[in-house]
Amino acid sequence: MTNLQDTITTDQQHLIHPLHHPNFHRAPKIWVKGRGSILEDAEGHEYIDGLAGLWNINVGHGRAELAQAAFDQMSTLAYHSAYIGGTNLPAIHLARKLSELTYPQINTFYFTTSGAESSESSFKTARFYWKAVGRPDKIKIISRMRGYHGVTMAAMSATGMPAYWTMFEPRVPNFLHIESPYPYRYNHQDKSVSAGVDAANLLEQKILEEGAETIAAFIAEPVQGAGGVIVPPADYFPRIREICDKYDVLFISDEVITGFGRTGKWFGLEHYNVQPDIMQFAKGITSGYVPLGGIGVSDKIAEVINSVPPSQRWMHAATYSGHPTCCAVALENLRILEDEKLVERASVQGAKLMQSLASLRGMEGVGDVRGLGLIAAVEIVADKETKAQYPADRQLSQRMMDALLAKGLYTRVLFDAIAVCPPLVVTDSEIDRIAQIIRETIPEVLDAVS
Repeated sequence: MTNLQDTITTDQQHLIHPLHHPNFHRAPKIWVKGRGSILEDAEGHEYIDGLAGLWNINVGHGRAELAQAAFDQMSTLAYHSAYIGGTNLPAIHLARKLSELTYPQINTFYFTTSGAESSESSFKTARFYWKAVGRPDKIKIISRMRGYHGVTMAAMSATGMPAYWTMFEPRVPNFLHIESPYPYRYNHQDKSVSAGVDAANLLEQKILEEGAETIAAFIAEPVQGAGGVIVPPADYFPRIREICDKYDVLFISDEVITGFGRTGKWFGLEHYNVQPDIMQFAKGITSGYVPLGGIGVSDKIAEVINSVPPSQRWMHAATYSGHPTCCAVALENLRILEDEKLVERASVQGAKLMQSLASLRGMEGVGDVRGLGLIAAVEIVADKETKAQYPADRQLSQRMMDALLAKGLYTRVLFDAIAVCPPLVVTDSEIDRIAQIIRETIPEVLDAVS
């Protein structure tokens, strides 16, 4: 291809992009290089990666160690099926390593290649479990509005964002939703309990409404990422765990974004001293360098999987499950996270990020600033008193995202909330620059849309 415009034209003619429409791809960025928290495009312009790729470049761009791990594994055994009766060393070692890092009751793992595939695996495993223990009517999955669990058919049906449903409905039956515990906007009803407990009690209400004998699992992100970076109240998940235990409902923790250090702990539910029955992961396990995801199941579920007769076995599979190259990269990625203490660093740098962003609270148009570890958001509103949002036809989110990019900050604006989720290696000066760019951009964009 002779020049940049030829490359863009070829892209437009031959590629269908995620969330595709040509109107949004008339002048795409072609990313060509990354190092640490910095991205470079085909024209040589540099940007702070304020979204860690897509919430996943935890150890930063340009890590030669991860490339070397992939090369070494490909040079010996790039791929072989991990179907039952065969296995490989990286998958074995990775499963053992994860048993050391994850929640105490999660010790057994199945590997996928994406977060959506992990969701599908969680849902099927939940249904399998209840059938295997003689309760086949427990098939329904409850999730939350603004939750994101992928956009394959079942995952899309669990995802609580109607924009993803419209052109693909009808959704898979038996997926239900409750409201998010969104502190800034939650409508606190029962004032005899805290807002967090009130929001959690919506799960109990839904279970009773549907019948506990029909509910297989509840799935939730410890921090809702694509829904606008929603951090729940501290007492929300402890109450959720109580409800799940009371009604024999499996609790699935979607750690696709929050796993592997993002929140300042290895996994998000650690902040709440709660353990799930199933945890699902992807993204940060390889820092996005190769596709890998998976689920971990509790010892109770693993025992059932291993004890059923062969005719009732766990008939779930994928060609690339336990892919040796992906597992080898994951092992090296985990080594980097441990050796460089990046999980602890996320806690320290996250506090600095929140301090920097908190200085924006007094600005016109800033309704809320929230975060946990190195995932945060600055929510923009039309009226701070009423929390009213700008009309959709003002296209605030797209305008804000474009303006931030023009000033050198790559990120997404979700439900009018500017997401801030840099690599865990982000520096103090980069954090300061992120806050400064946001500070400069907000009034410019609000002047344009008002």
